[in-house]
This record gives sequence, structure tokens and C-alpha cells, in this order.
Amino acid sequence: MGATDSATAVLAGQPGIAQWQEDFYRTVHQHPELGHQEVKTAAAVADALREYGFAVQEKVGSTGVIGILENGDGPVVLMRADMDALPIAEATGLPYASSEHATDRDGADVPVMHACGHDAHVACLLGAARLLAATPSAWQGTYIALFQPAEELADGAEFMIGDHLADRIPHPDVALAQHVLPFPSGRVGTRAGAFLSSGDSMRVTVWGRGSHGSMPQLSVDPVVLASTIVLRLQGIVSREVTPGEFAVLTVGRIAGGAKSNVIADHAVLELNLRTFSDATRTAMVNAIHRIVDGECAASGSPKPAEYELYDHYPVTVNDPAATAKVADAFAAYFGDAAFTIDRQSASEDFGELPDALGTPYTYWGVGSVDPGRYAKAQAAGTVATDIPANHSPYFAPVIEPTLRTGTAAAVVAALAWLGDGRS
Repeated sequence: MGATDSATAVLAGQPGIAQWQEDFYRTVHQHPELGHQEVKTAAAVADALREYGFAVQEKVGSTGVIGILENGDGPVVLMRADMDALPIAEATGLPYASSEHATDRDGADVPVMHACGHDAHVACLLGAARLLAATPSAWQGTYIALFQPAEELADGAEFMIGDHLADRIPHPDVALAQHVLPFPSGRVGTRAGAFLSSGDSMRVTVWGRGSHGSMPQLSVDPVVLASTIVLRLQGIVSREVTPGEFAVLTVGRIAGGAKSNVIADHAVLELNLRTFSDATRTAMVNAIHRIVDGECAASGSPKPAEYELYDHYPVTVNDPAATAKVADAFAAYFGDAAFTIDRQSASEDFGELPDALGTPYTYWGVGSVDPGRYAKAQAAGTVATDIPANHSPYFAPVIEPTLRTGTAAAVVAALAWLGDGRS
């Protein structure tokens, strides 16, 4: 039995789990949890994995869950899903929309929503685990289902690695992961090499001299200073990065002052950088420092600006051989629905897991938009405005065929190793 035959045998059980999987997805979507708070989600995952016969470890790197299913000698495949949600108020209007609130890591009360599709990732991996466990005659080796906390905080993988991940599992021959993205459901996209950009957040505090709003001559106004910095930063990508080299610099937050007639003594800017090149990243960080320091000097700031880099995501670089193997398996199973996807400007911490284990990996995209809706928007040239992307309060993957495709992709990819040559 070859890998494709193995996948067909395993996935023959999909219709029998569809209702359970859709109900599970809706429950997780309706009750999202922030990073390192995924207690209920993790418990439900652990209970299900035990029911399927996996050896389960809980509370790995805070709320992470690992399930290991041994099925004779053979390759070891690790598949990862992230579990956390975002501090966003859901606006989808779905009957299973979230109305949850939680306390974030800064102590603030925030709304919570699965606005990035991690609920679908959990449901798909759990579905794949259930199907593989139910069909041991179709494959051979060891399957590791890893459910990671806090991807959105950029430290979930780091927490699991620091909690002795390498000592908890057999060494994987390959690591796999996927993400729902805003393209037509039913399709899967692979890409060798750099796929997701690096991501860095930077907090910059600039200092002024406070005064009464009626006496600006006595102040160094940090709000005006911050505003000039925002404008100057826009020139980095357009004038300092080589044309054709990918780079994004966003000022996502600017805060200063508390009252209209009070000139504050400081302002805070929060920036986000995306690149595919370490050299470009370094050049952008240096340019930010140069511009901020220059504007502070020009404004007469009483003390130097303060910088904090945080929430770092590395470039996700798919192993060429592993990606080719998965792409071939997808082409054999999905046919024309499998394609080569463009690089994505989003970022991930998944790659830290296999990098720490010394394991090759590949990470692919799964469509999540109703195909008819997408085609209509594409024909009208309104995809950017009519199709909500990840992190939007309107992001709502169509349940089917998204779950069916994502589950099949997880199974087919794993069986490219575990089902290859199985007799």
C-alpha cells in the first residue's frame, strides 16, 4: 500500500467524524482563550487524544498538549496546531460567535475571538489524530500531535522548548503545520523556502517636557515629536529598502498625554516590522534608531529615546525536500486544488520547534473562504475589501469544506512518511 492508498484508506472515515468535528469547532470558536490561558481547549484536546489511544502529556510550556501514538517501527512525524485566540471583539454575527472576555497579560479586560483560525487548526489536527488512530493497518511509525499555546504572543513555542520538549518526544523525522488563509476553501498551497516573514514589534518611548496647554513655549511637546517620527518612518521602506526586496513597517499605536490642555512629558510609539531578510531587518532597525534619535535631537528632547524589541517571529523557511514530498502527496490526492502559494507577510513561531529539535519542516496554507464568494469578489476586483483576512473581527472561515480539507491535508502530509511503502 503506497502513501496515496494509505491516505484514501484513512480518510474513508471522514464522513463518520464530520458532525463531531464541526460541533467541536463551533464550541472552541464560541469559547476562545488567550495565549497561556487555553485551559478548557487543552483539556478537551487531551481528553479526546486519550480516548483515541494516544499517550498524552499536559501543561507542557504552560497549557501545551502532546499526544504520541506509536504504531510499530517507522518514521516519526510531528504535526502542530496552535490553540490561542486574540483580544478582538467578534463582529461576524455567526450563531456561534464569541462573546467571551478575559484578562490579558497587562491586566486589562479584553474581548476574545478566534480571529486567526486557530480553532480550525485544533479541530483539523484532532480530526487527523482520530482518523489515524482508527486505521492502524494503513500506516506504520509514530505520530505526534502537538497542540501549542500562545502563538499570538510569539512565545508559545519557546515555552514548550524550555519545558524539555526534546526529552518528552521521540525525535521527529519531519515536522508539519498548516494555517487557514483567506483564499478559496478546498484548496491547499505549498511553498519551498521562505514562506512567512519574520515579525518584530518595537516599542519606542520619546521624551519631552510637560507644560500647560496654554503655555507651549515652556514645553518640548512629545506628541508633535512622535508625529514627525511617524511621517519620517514612512520613508524607510520607500527610500532605503532596495526595490523588490520585501519589507513592511507599520506604526500600529501612538499614545501621549491624558488631557486636552496638558502637554505630556513623553509619548509611546509601537511599531511592527516584517522582512524575509536578516540584512533588511537589521538595516530597518538601524534606520528607525537613526530617525528617532535625529528627531529627538531636533526637538530638544531632555533625554534619549528608549527602545524595546519584543514579540519576535523568525522567518518560516520550509525545507525543500520535505515540501516537495508534501506537495507531491497533495497533488496526488487533491489534484488541481493543490497549488504553489505565494510568500505571505504574516509571521509564525512554529519554526522554532523543529529548529530546536534539528528537524526539517514544512508549513502550508489551507483555504477558508466560500469559493463562490471569493470568485465573485475576485471578478469585481474587491477581494481586499470584501474578503475579511486573519485578525479581522469579521474573519469567519466557512466550516466546510475548510475542516474537511484541512483534516485531509494533515493526514495526507503525515502519510507521505508514515504510509509510504506500507504493505
